[in-house]
Amino acid sequence: MEKPKSFVYIIFCLTICLTFAIGSNYFINRITQSNMIYNSREPRKIGASYMTYNNTFYSVVNEEISKAVKEHGDQLITLDPAMSLKKQKEQLQYLMDQQVDALVITPVDYEGLKDLLKVAYKKRIPVIIVDTEVKQNKYVTYSIVSDNYDAGVQCAKDMMSKLDHANVVLLQHSTTRSGYLRIKGFEDTIKSSSNYKVVKRIECEGQLEVVMPKMESFIEEGIDFEVVMCLNDPSAMGAMAALSANSMLDGKFVYGIDGTPEAKEMVVEGKMAATVAQSPKTFGKKVGETIYKLFSQEKIKNKNEVSPVQIITKDNVQDYSTEGWQ
Repeated sequence: MEKPKSFVYIIFCLTICLTFAIGSNYFINRITQSNMIYNSREPRKIGASYMTYNNTFYSVVNEEISKAVKEHGDQLITLDPAMSLKKQKEQLQYLMDQQVDALVITPVDYEGLKDLLKVAYKKRIPVIIVDTEVKQNKYVTYSIVSDNYDAGVQCAKDMMSKLDHANVVLLQHSTTRSGYLRIKGFEDTIKSSSNYKVVKRIECEGQLEVVMPKMESFIEEGIDFEVVMCLNDPSAMGAMAALSANSMLDGKFVYGIDGTPEAKEMVVEGKMAATVAQSPKTFGKKVGETIYKLFSQEKIKNKNEVSPVQIITKDNVQDYSTEGWQ
């Protein structure tokens, strides 16, 4: 007996619906699985080892990087070598053992990290250098530094505009490229005139607590001087503390580099001749952006970025906030 056409039609429709339902369910499951795989991605790890955390410059840099890392659901591991090359080497090895996906480094020593940079390069771990260069730049993926040489030049030019002659004390950190270039820029600018003489060089690692006793010892030597050129603001603060303790701050010209809130306040009060502005906020933001460009395999247009600097004196300090970093 032949089945009614209406029954055959109903069976056909049910078959089509069932096939569509099974296919749709498979497609939905595939999308769900794909999303689960995407959403369950292990957080990337970014390791950072700055020169020292005893300088708010680096904490501001780190804070800006941390914002970018958190936005992407990743992890930032920040370590402090406290100015020790040995400790920084150990920290970088530790971070690589933790299988970090990128390294952010402010090197304690210009030449001291060669072996570890080579290891990172072989492991294809991007290396981002902040604030001061390394000699082995071929192993570096991206670097951002201030125009440190020009910072020294600007301090020297300001001093020469205010003093016809001067005896100068230099507070140095010669093992770092940034410290070396700042002092070199200053010295190269004054060397054309015999009216400006360097009477003392003090190695201080750019640390206030190192500078103060060394500066006090120098003061006891009784050598005349009018200017203290400091590689950064913390060392300038240490110099001013020593000068103030010996009632010698008035009439001295103290120069620093960083543009810290404290230094800008000292410029406002007339206790400090000048500081040169750097921007750790800009550094941190650019590093954060660069890290995720690298993760996206986006080409970096400028591998070695040099940021311009600006001297801050009593004439223009009103253009800068004394409550924070620029």
